[in-house]
Amino acid sequence: MSLFEFVMLVCFGASWPFSIARSMRTRSVAGKSPVFMSLVIVGYASGFLHKLLYSWDWVAWLYIANLAMVGFDLCLYFRYRVPERARGA
Repeated sequence: MSLFEFVMLVCFGASWPFSIARSMRTRSVAGKSPVFMSLVIVGYASGFLHKLLYSWDWVAWLYIANLAMVGFDLCLYFRYRVPERARGA
């Protein structure tokens, strides 16, 4: 396990709960990009697969936690984007 990898995952992971809470509170996804979130998901999934296949340690659970949070945020994007478009029309 690398200390730098751990710090990176904790720092990136700290931002997702705020993003999720904002989306749920305001029911707005303005400024969010599903393409960006999808790329982040691919990155976290790749990191987890590397841990799974080559160097398993407990940091793999941070990849899973971050992956789950970004996935949930992406689900919120698709849940709330339709009503937002209807309001704007």
